[in-house]
Amino acid sequence: MPSRVPLLYGTGGFGVVGTETRIHEPAQAQELVDVFVKHGYSRFDTARYYGQGTSEKIIAQLDLKGATVDTKIIPLKPGDHAPARLRELFAESVEALGPYKIRVLYLHAPDRSVPIEDTLRAVNELHKEGKFEAFGLSNFFSWEVAEIVTIAKKNGWIPPTFYQGTYSALDRSVEYERLLLNIVCRLIPCLRKFGIRFVAYSTMAGGYLTGKLLDAAPTPGSHFDSNTKWGAWYHMKYDHLAPLVKDLKELAAKHNLRLGQVALRWLQHHSILTPEDGGAILGASSAQQLEQSILDSEEGPLPEEIVNALDEAWKKAKAGAAYYARA
Repeated sequence: MPSRVPLLYGTGGFGVVGTETRIHEPAQAQELVDVFVKHGYSRFDTARYYGQGTSEKIIAQLDLKGATVDTKIIPLKPGDHAPARLRELFAESVEALGPYKIRVLYLHAPDRSVPIEDTLRAVNELHKEGKFEAFGLSNFFSWEVAEIVTIAKKNGWIPPTFYQGTYSALDRSVEYERLLLNIVCRLIPCLRKFGIRFVAYSTMAGGYLTGKLLDAAPTPGSHFDSNTKWGAWYHMKYDHLAPLVKDLKELAAKHNLRLGQVALRWLQHHSILTPEDGGAILGASSAQQLEQSILDSEEGPLPEEIVNALDEAWKKAKAGAAYYARA
């Protein structure tokens, strides 16, 4: 039975050797694609940034069996979302993806060095040229989303209809009101107001919600490998959750469940995600791991004791949670 909330497979782990990725060969990647499609799912997520531009190139070599691809353009330096530069970066994605047309084009993060109206005009021109189907945002604050929708509607441009944000049982910052520079930045009501479908990423907290990192060293090349560019960042963001994860793992075992299974079932049945949203992104470095995550996502609701424990754990984790957007 398909999952209640749609699933996407995130290809952030695809890339050539030397790009801090774990899936280097098209044959490895094809195994993951085959498993995902076999279970009836057909949406893949990538980005220009993933694998330093090589994730998209690996995807181009695969048989997606009719599935679609979403990609994102990140501003690595100021001015990357200026019209001419945005068009250059988009052209790189199109070339890298080869035979596959882009379904959703996301702005991966704000480029506040560029007037947003200029960026949106360029996005609209690309859409009018038939280069992609839908427009999305990622890592923007709620007031920026509202501003973007307003500008797009005023000018008759394509509005954003998808938003990718970090979200898991122990990172629910998109759900609640929080002040930044004395401005309330509550995201989900904003998205609902404008009919924007939420897509959750980091649904397993970079793998921390498997509970495996409590007892073992990180796998080389994984998110928590301190030798990688992002390893220290992942440790800073999630290590403070260790006591909570330990308690939750023990409670899950009491119910004959794995913590990763608990995290995915929570997303499907107890989170703010709905069947009408854009979905939850799964990450996996092996076909076996991906298949297990799919099967876990297709299971039913959790026991009330576990749901309550997750809610209490989030209350404790909330104070240390990062903002959902890039400040």
